[in-house]
Amino acid sequence: MVEGPPRFRRKTKVGGDTVAEVFCADEQSIVPVDVERWQTLAGSALAMEGVRGGTELSVFFIEKSDMVDLNLEHMGEVGPTDVLSFPIDGGEVLEVVSGPSGGSRGPDRSPPDRGDMPLLLGDIVICPEVAVAQASTHAGTVDDEFALLVVHGVLHILGWDHDTVEKTAAMQEREREILIAHHWNGVVPATFGQSISEGT
Repeated sequence: MVEGPPRFRRKTKVGGDTVAEVFCADEQSIVPVDVERWQTLAGSALAMEGVRGGTELSVFFIEKSDMVDLNLEHMGEVGPTDVLSFPIDGGEVLEVVSGPSGGSRGPDRSPPDRGDMPLLLGDIVICPEVAVAQASTHAGTVDDEFALLVVHGVLHILGWDHDTVEKTAAMQEREREILIAHHWNGVVPATFGQSISEGT
């Protein structure tokens, strides 16, 4: 177990007794992707983090050229990366905006029922080409690489980061816990390595 600053249990993002909804799409054609498998893993990671129904998350598997563009636009980095996460602040999503282009209500309309609006957690984009290329030196196998990137992306969406040594250790420990519970269903394989790529 990693020693470091005390960890506090995150508050559940939203209520409800249902599971979070995960949308997953393969928008590339170079590497075969088991969309349903990674969709299930993302949902399991959300559940382990206390995220319940009334939430939505999207996971996209994209072409290397698209990842190059996103990495430059959003991270200021040249070249592709393995995974990027784009969290959406629930407060901004649910805020009612008044004005001609906003969601203002007329005098005969009641305020929106925010309980019926799902909390949009964000989008995760993964580049399978980069995942395959780095798997042997990163997570060990292609299968473990995909699993690690999905879980890593989910944790970033929920506010985890690796900008300090302590945060990196805590995030990696949590990734292993989720992977043990929902990917390996047991012990970490000897082939599994874990490092943080720049820009993720």
